[in-house]
Amino acid sequence: MVFSLLLQSPIIFFVFILSVFFALSVHEYGHALSAHLLGDPTAKHLGRLTLNPLAHIDPLGFLMFLLVGFGWGKPVPFNPFNLKDQKKDSAIIALSGPLANLVSVIIFGLILKFVGSAVGQTNLLVYFLSWLVLVNASLMVFNLIPIPPLDGSKVLYAFIPAGREDIIYKLERNGPIILILFIILDRFLPFSILGYLFTAIFNVISNIFGVVM
Repeated sequence: MVFSLLLQSPIIFFVFILSVFFALSVHEYGHALSAHLLGDPTAKHLGRLTLNPLAHIDPLGFLMFLLVGFGWGKPVPFNPFNLKDQKKDSAIIALSGPLANLVSVIIFGLILKFVGSAVGQTNLLVYFLSWLVLVNASLMVFNLIPIPPLDGSKVLYAFIPAGREDIIYKLERNGPIILILFIILDRFLPFSILGYLFTAIFNVISNIFGVVM
């Protein structure tokens, strides 16, 4: 899907890549900033409190963006022992990435709505803003799936009762394999759960902000 852009329109493909770099950087910066504000300096010390995409790109997650249109960045590490409330603050840190993407969707969506009506739908800036909106929305929604290493799993952990850390251990150990299998199976099932979810969300966003593809 995405690679076809390279053949059809190299410029739009380049715009897509820039959008992915930005969305991943904003997402991971959101994690790092919230961890820093909650009292954990780990991400800052490791150079992750930055918008530089080189600090945040995960090769497999980026490849997934190219292959299927959604993916993930390099997880931002944090030390839960530096947090006042390990469960609650860990969930806040996890949600901060998708929240940063949501803020980006709103900001760039509003700019797109204004610019699109001013310069027309075929302007390259309109395409860039459209991809920024869609990629940020994709990253936000995909990372809320409660399967490790995605952010939704950290939110799920906040609801696992004390004494059942074995559940977290099993999820952490098997999560990446489960996630990859889920993505692969979803591509071949008669009814694509992810396809339906992203299509519905993109339609809503397109209707609100006038996204151009």
